[in-house]
Amino acid sequence: QCGAAVITAGTFLRGSMIAGEWRSPGGRSGETADAGLALSIGDVGIRLRRLKTGTPPRVDARSIDFDLTETQPGSDEPLWFSMAGRDGDIDRIELRPLAIYPGQTDGWRRQLPCYHVESNEAGHDLIVANVGRSPMFNGSIDGIGPRYCPSIEDKVMRFRHKTSHGLFLEPEGWRTTEVYVQGANTSLPQDVQLAFLRTIPALGNARITRYGYAVEYDAIEPTELTPAFASKRVDGLFLAGQVNGTSGYEEAAGQGLLAGVNAARFVAGEEPLVLRRDESYIGVMADDLTTQEFVEPYRMLTSRAEYRLHLRSDNADFRLAEIAHSAGLISDDRRERVEDARRTTSELLRALDSFHVSPNSATNNLLARLDLPPVTRSMTALDYARRPGVTIADMLPALIPMQPMLGRFRDTQPHILTHAGIEATYHAYVEKQQLHIDRARRMEDALIPTGFDYSAISGLRNEAREKLLAVRPLTVGQATRIAGVTPSDIAVLLVHVRRAAGAVIMPEDV
Repeated sequence: QCGAAVITAGTFLRGSMIAGEWRSPGGRSGETADAGLALSIGDVGIRLRRLKTGTPPRVDARSIDFDLTETQPGSDEPLWFSMAGRDGDIDRIELRPLAIYPGQTDGWRRQLPCYHVESNEAGHDLIVANVGRSPMFNGSIDGIGPRYCPSIEDKVMRFRHKTSHGLFLEPEGWRTTEVYVQGANTSLPQDVQLAFLRTIPALGNARITRYGYAVEYDAIEPTELTPAFASKRVDGLFLAGQVNGTSGYEEAAGQGLLAGVNAARFVAGEEPLVLRRDESYIGVMADDLTTQEFVEPYRMLTSRAEYRLHLRSDNADFRLAEIAHSAGLISDDRRERVEDARRTTSELLRALDSFHVSPNSATNNLLARLDLPPVTRSMTALDYARRPGVTIADMLPALIPMQPMLGRFRDTQPHILTHAGIEATYHAYVEKQQLHIDRARRMEDALIPTGFDYSAISGLRNEAREKLLAVRPLTVGQATRIAGVTPSDIAVLLVHVRRAAGAVIMPEDV
């Protein structure tokens, strides 16, 4: 009865938790599964598939010998996701951590470290001896797990030549004694889990607070979705997260953001927000999910993006602030702050490009005082900034005495100087990639009409016709990324799309 709905069912659709011979309905420890919603989704024709994920055991920190671990500290620098955090607009809430965790730091924020340990051959032999009791190997689990998060038994069996595998002990929070054994995802029986952990010296007396288990669950076929994470079969229905066949926190967060935005836009009668592959990693993920075939849960790896020089963390605001503002997601003030940073970056790069640095003793003495390399030939300050080991933040104090006009950039925020330095260093490569983006965008702008009749196109191979009918891409660009659709199929499709739109067919279209 609502205007729009977003389903974020995670692993709960007919979820089943499994460890050894033990099996129980549930999507997470202590929480029941859902069967009714899965049936309802299937009843409207949305296709489902069976996937699997895994969890590791958790141990009591008081039973860990931290002296036998390698401390893994957090970041020395704050790496904020948000502008508000970076600019100090958010009041941090910090709790005093429990004293049982060694290696705590009090730098820019109070931090708990993680702790590295390794499995050994004794533990591996134990797993091999009991692998027949693992549902992963005895056929009890039908679902396909994530390729990039294998279980410990999978790692041991696939890499028998390895004498150890790295594991990380991750405190669950500041005020809890529960520690997550990252890298030990498992569905082995509970007695084997405990015995395995106790083969690791630091965990020789480990007490398990929660045993690991696999979760088998229903997920929808991603080809049921549009790139706006909207159902193709039910108007106003949106889905996000693991229910879409993905795995990972960032993946779920990105989908939730876009699905939520588009549910609101649907209710308001507005066009959906679709992010392109050259605009964001969310756009890459949405396009991958809705055009390509994945048999295991999807992870958003940077290697999936063909425009990685553009999709950088330092330019995220510049790429997306205008889109976010037009969608009503950020305020006028935030947009203006991004535009101010953009202007400052451009002005700084122009100023550096207009100032020449000469190879003389005065210049090199100034540079030497800051441990910067000497100038051996006349060059612009921008060219000097492109040299290895040189940053704009480091060189500005040396340049300002030579060119006082650069003094206005003395108090420029560090993240802007970092961004300007990256822009300077990779300028030629970024420009070259922009040409590829512009070429690809022409394909993305070639919209395929709703209900386009692929059966009427002569020249399409049968496989391509079947794939196009199944996916129903929104643009010719999306069609190029469908497995089984060849460049010759795209050439045929593009001619018919242009003809249907009444456009003149140009040689570069074919």
